[in-house]
Amino acid sequence: MEEKAAGGSHKIVISNRKNGVLNGVIDVLSFDVGEILLETELGMLMIKGNDLHVNRLTLEKGEIDIEGKIDSLTYSDMKPSSRQGESFLGRLFR
Repeated sequence: MEEKAAGGSHKIVISNRKNGVLNGVIDVLSFDVGEILLETELGMLMIKGNDLHVNRLTLEKGEIDIEGKIDSLTYSDMKPSSRQGESFLGRLFR
């Protein structure tokens, strides 16, 4: 198994606001056609847009390909909680 670099590695390539390739993705916490919420090596990442789709997801390699109209990317240093029984929104807005 390949070790990850200390401090994490994360890269985003967006082409014409339509296609995105991301690496350094740990988990996909939620997604729908308007928003994708990812846990990355460098924090939480919220991608907002229209008609968003996840084309390829390879968590073993930490890679994800998305398509749709990408309007914004917002990072947060929040870490997802591992507490069971707590709702996703409860963890997000703690």
